[in-house]
Amino acid sequence: MTKNAIEKPEFSYLVKVGHVSANPIQVHVEADSRECASLAEVWQVEAVNSLSADLQIARWKKDGIRIKGHVSGEIVQACVVTLEPITSTIEQEIDQIFVPEGSKLARIVLDGAGEMVLDPDGPDLPEPFVGDTIDAGALIAEFAALDIDPYPKKEGATFTSHIESKPEDDGKPSSFAALKDWKKD
Repeated sequence: MTKNAIEKPEFSYLVKVGHVSANPIQVHVEADSRECASLAEVWQVEAVNSLSADLQIARWKKDGIRIKGHVSGEIVQACVVTLEPITSTIEQEIDQIFVPEGSKLARIVLDGAGEMVLDPDGPDLPEPFVGDTIDAGALIAEFAALDIDPYPKKEGATFTSHIESKPEDDGKPSSFAALKDWKKD
């Protein structure tokens, strides 16, 4: 989907970097009905009933921003077995650091051989931002999408009419049967 300059993003909450101090501020962000409908289309779910986040926004080091908080929501998806609607909840924790583009704090650490050093259990690398704003709404939507089950299944739903055929049941010889008589001379 291409966006033109006047179209609003699916979910947006802009944070002015210059207005953030070292003292954390608490913010509650909630998607309205238009934003929920747009997110449902992007996430390819039947509906987004609600999406909200309670965030703590503070200055990080000299010119970075740290956004921490909790995202919660409710979505409706189609069961992969019965196609009936299933309501599920979204619960995700956010802890993301943003630094200005080109900041030394965003550099990737390399070892002596020039290999990137990443700790899978360590904190994520800071995300660079351009300009004087960070879209916390896009961050909320990104973390919420991580909690969507790609194959939702209704409790107790099973594939009852699905029968797998066995090769000997279909009457056709095995593809390897023709090779059984081949021998090396």
